[in-house]
Amino acid sequence: MSGLRAIEPLGDSAVLLHFGDRIDATVNAEVHAAARHLAALALPGIIELVPAYASLAVVFDPAQWQADGVTPAQHCVAALTRAFATPPATTAASAVLIEVPVCYGGEHGPDLAAAAQRSGLPVEEFIARHAAVEYRVAMLGFAAGFPYLLGLDARLQQPRRASPRTRVPAGSVAIGGLQTGIYPRALPGGWNLIGRTPLTLFDAHASPPNRLAAGQRVRFRAVTAAEFAALQEAQPSA
Repeated sequence: MSGLRAIEPLGDSAVLLHFGDRIDATVNAEVHAAARHLAALALPGIIELVPAYASLAVVFDPAQWQADGVTPAQHCVAALTRAFATPPATTAASAVLIEVPVCYGGEHGPDLAAAAQRSGLPVEEFIARHAAVEYRVAMLGFAAGFPYLLGLDARLQQPRRASPRTRVPAGSVAIGGLQTGIYPRALPGGWNLIGRTPLTLFDAHASPPNRLAAGQRVRFRAVTAAEFAALQEAQPSA
């Protein structure tokens, strides 16, 4: 583990821990190991841990980090530096495998055929490769509940669309560069749409509101249009 590179204040009630500067599975594993480490330490005043690809935001209550001669952020940085004097192990915590049904192509995946052609693969093989991999939720971002998934087969990489769509349907499964992800609700977007899941990924009235969480394992399962419709009908109203 290369470990923690730097800690810097992020406003007056958060600090940012840096582990790297690139999209990389090993670096992201370090981020999640750090989050588990801090959660286990249960330091007083820590409100939230927010993992990203190569950094971890630590949100804290300034009132609980008062110390003579230093700001709450400086006090928090010092405590975190001590906490990471010995880097935590990156052995992944056991995580439940979440299966996500996807109807590939057709009206649900209008960019699938073009993506397969760019990859030099038959559509059926493109789908099989996308569904064969076990992904890891690297982070949630862009919009509430949007999972950025690591593990995409390198052969399936796609450039972002030259002209983003003004509206991408909720549940759309897409590829942008090295990443694959799922739009949690109708949003603008420039990734290539290869399919759609009937699952509701974000519900502001649910607890928790996100179906997926950072660090979880995900695998896609191809379903027919009829199966998609039946599963969609069974989803609770968001």
